[in-house]
Amino acid sequence: MVKGRVWKYGDNINTDVIFPGKYTYSIIDPIEMAKHAFEDLDPNFSHKVKKGDVIVAGKNFGCGSSREQAATCLKYAGVGAIIAKSFARIFFRNAINQGLPVIECPKAVDAIENGEEVEINFNEGKIITKKGTFNFPPLPESVLQILKNGGLIPYTKKKLEIRN
Repeated sequence: MVKGRVWKYGDNINTDVIFPGKYTYSIIDPIEMAKHAFEDLDPNFSHKVKKGDVIVAGKNFGCGSSREQAATCLKYAGVGAIIAKSFARIFFRNAINQGLPVIECPKAVDAIENGEEVEINFNEGKIITKKGTFNFPPLPESVLQILKNGGLIPYTKKKLEIRN
């Protein structure tokens, strides 16, 4: 479950907009990456985002290069989830690998307003907004476990520990 304030953006938000490419090889610390999230699109974002806040966006969120820093910087900025009309498939996978929930729900995107508070129940597949509740297919158990463990690497390490 995530509950947070909405940061709403449009279509085709690419990975260079999420995390500027000029930092790709100079910043490796995820906490430092978070300080540059959306800096060219929304300079206030990294200073004002709070743990659990939710990004809502249009079509093709995360298009562009395959760099995983885009998902990493949002996770470490405190973003609790991203709701979009659609995602670029590589960003979608990078987000799950980082433990950052991503949900496709076009009807919710159209209804949600910037700055409002939303609640997301991943197990039930519900987004609760001031305009109503929107359903999305509940996340598969394997994805829920990756998210619960904080990403694919912690999930895999835990699975290996259990076996040994």
